[in-house]
Amino acid sequence: MKPIFILCIEDEPEVLEAVVRDLAPFEARFPIESASSVAEAREVVQDILNRGRLGLVICDHILPGEDGVSFLVSLHRDPRTAGSRKVLLTAQAGLSDTVKAVNQADLNHYLAKPWRREELHAVVRQQLTEFVLQHETDLYPYLTLLDAARLGERIRQQPLPADE
Repeated sequence: MKPIFILCIEDEPEVLEAVVRDLAPFEARFPIESASSVAEAREVVQDILNRGRLGLVICDHILPGEDGVSFLVSLHRDPRTAGSRKVLLTAQAGLSDTVKAVNQADLNHYLAKPWRREELHAVVRQQLTEFVLQHETDLYPYLTLLDAARLGERIRQQPLPADE
């Protein structure tokens, strides 16, 4: 089973550190990678794809060079990352940027700064549950960390193995 990664992109070091710290409960099952720019994020994505799958991207909008929404659009257009769940975590995306993220990047959630840890956990749990339901067949390893009710329902719907 290839690992499912979380990628956090934020150019302010103290904010990035706070996001990664808040995501620590997920790291045992979902390795966390980070980047401070889109250029760095592209390199990290290549590394992730060599080792596993990109399950969730949490991205700021205002970044040096290319903006976060454009990066999310490019991830959505790449077949290797199109199925990744995408969260925009920002205080500065205007309406047109947000609409672009929804329409062109298949944005899954918008989270405003400053965030609350409990809210971030709920969003991450929901998005990773969706990713796992779409891409995994063995759901048991995720029951204690993700939405156990939804995963359990899917497990109950799966046919029992035939006796041999």
